[in-house]
Amino acid sequence: MKTALITLSLSALLWAGCGSVPLTGRKQILLVSEQDVLASSLAQYESYMNTAPRSTSQAQSATVARVGKRIADATEQYLRANGLASEISNFSWEFNLVKDSQINAFCMPGGKIVVYEGLMNIISSDDELAVVIGHEVAHAVAKHSNERMSQQMLAQYGAQILNQSLSKKSAAIQTLAGQVYGIGAQYGVMLPFSRKHESEADYMGLILMTIAGYNPDVAVEFWQKMAAGSSEVPEILSTHPSDERRIKDIEKALPEIKARYMHSPNNSPAPASDAQPSIKTIHIKDLLNSK
Repeated sequence: MKTALITLSLSALLWAGCGSVPLTGRKQILLVSEQDVLASSLAQYESYMNTAPRSTSQAQSATVARVGKRIADATEQYLRANGLASEISNFSWEFNLVKDSQINAFCMPGGKIVVYEGLMNIISSDDELAVVIGHEVAHAVAKHSNERMSQQMLAQYGAQILNQSLSKKSAAIQTLAGQVYGIGAQYGVMLPFSRKHESEADYMGLILMTIAGYNPDVAVEFWQKMAAGSSEVPEILSTHPSDERRIKDIEKALPEIKARYMHSPNNSPAPASDAQPSIKTIHIKDLLNSK
């Protein structure tokens, strides 16, 4: 009887927290409110930016801001065109270049994007930078941090979270936020996303950069350059599927993306329902482990 009640509670929890990722239609579980996600991520982000040295390169900083704004505008354009205008209020875009030699970039929930100078040193065009920023913004649009936090909440608390008071739930969210964002942890600024999330961000990022008017074809050569440029795997590549798999996936996706988004009037995005078939079935084991 107790097992049945736990199963029923979990089923109700999963049903109530079910959502779909824009552009891909993949079903996901989001158990944490957007307000809690944004509050916890903003605290982590501000703590990091209070100590991170800003880049002194005005030219590179301006490039990051220019490309970032175009990607952000394209993202909002897509959301408006697909009945998701209410999501725009969750973003307060900010683009910063920090003095750090790592080849890396990240985007916190709410659209707080940070690029490292180490990455800019190998970027040769706005199109290449758009590949990276599009990928990072896609993580935020897809609510990957919320999904990862929800997965950990299920794994650590399960049905017990339903019976907790609001204060206890808030405390749990703060604990999970520290685990998910990892600011100051040994993993660096952001803990790595799963391979499923990274692949999804690649696909979504290509679409966003195309809507913004950048050339998505450069993505193949860019990731080849990233993979071959160093004997050490850059942090931005650390949890992604093999370089060969990543490039093959991008090459496979490019013709459809260009046909659908590059040649439409004013680069207007197609309806989300046509972008990719939705995944209808949700399995708890998949929600707990998205590797």
